[in-house]
Amino acid sequence: MFYELSQLFDIHLFSYITVRAGIGFFISLILTILLYPKYIAWAIAKNANQPISKYIPAHNDKAKTPTMGGAIFLSSIVVAILLTANLGNIYIITGLVTIIGFGLIGFKDDLGKVLAGDNLEGLTPRGKFTLQIVVSLLVISMLFYAGFPTEIYIPFIKTPLFDMGYFAIPFWLLIFLGTSNAVNLTDGLDGLATVPSVIALSTLGLIIYITGHAIISSYLLMPNIKGVGEVTILASSFAGGLLGFLWYNSHPAEIFMGDTGSLSIGGILAYLAILGKSEVLMILIGLIFVIETMSVILQVASFKLRGERIFLMAPIHHHFELKKWAENKIIVRFWLISLIANILALITLKFR
Repeated sequence: MFYELSQLFDIHLFSYITVRAGIGFFISLILTILLYPKYIAWAIAKNANQPISKYIPAHNDKAKTPTMGGAIFLSSIVVAILLTANLGNIYIITGLVTIIGFGLIGFKDDLGKVLAGDNLEGLTPRGKFTLQIVVSLLVISMLFYAGFPTEIYIPFIKTPLFDMGYFAIPFWLLIFLGTSNAVNLTDGLDGLATVPSVIALSTLGLIIYITGHAIISSYLLMPNIKGVGEVTILASSFAGGLLGFLWYNSHPAEIFMGDTGSLSIGGILAYLAILGKSEVLMILIGLIFVIETMSVILQVASFKLRGERIFLMAPIHHHFELKKWAENKIIVRFWLISLIANILALITLKFR
């Protein structure tokens, strides 16, 4: 709407991406904050509570907490994007497909768990993985249709390493699958995945803006991709929605996002990393998600190869719970690690 107004009535202010990004942030934030009280009350009345796995330590007190809250902030984000972004931009359309596609996979999984009252129900691991592949390949196909460049960049080097060509398909697929599942694994404590996601969205949003800006990208020796800058609005709207969610998800949480939210967050972080040519830099940007995922991989590998566990429990945030760390201490320390890692990621932009 705001973009169309700028074109129809020559309102120059609304033609700026930064202005519409700010408007999108506040629309998403306010809508999310206003909608959650009614959703929480409805979810409690319908017993749409989060089934707690019997293997998770000392979380029985969370059994009555409503879930599938991701549906609310995703709805607010989509509305904000529709109102503020240029809907004729292929990268905005592809971003919406990413948000909605991964969100629907998570929603189907959450719904099965809630209806059965069992955390082991919902989609099978194979079914979920298959649907993630389908949505990822759809998004990747849209990027190829848009003529998106397939070069790969690494930190500290100003020129692309090489052109991946069609090998970009399996590489980007790995980015989508890895990131979406990593955020899903991290979402185990109140607000634990939310703040690192907001920080990562802010970093990637800035990188996207630079990538779409001819002058700034040239100054920083970064790739310039026409039309990509518009996706800054998507990143800022997503950050606003997540901050609205955090208002109710901070410890002790009144609502959980469920797979509906975590899979969509992971999907959009992967999408932004690809658009910003930051797939490798994503290791720093999403460091908390990487640590959580690696803890699971190392735990499983160690147990299968040596018959011994490295951690008391994986993902690693449960290890610290069993070490008797207070939940808030784990959460805030993980937030700080994420913030420091993202500052380092931004510093690398100047060293090229």
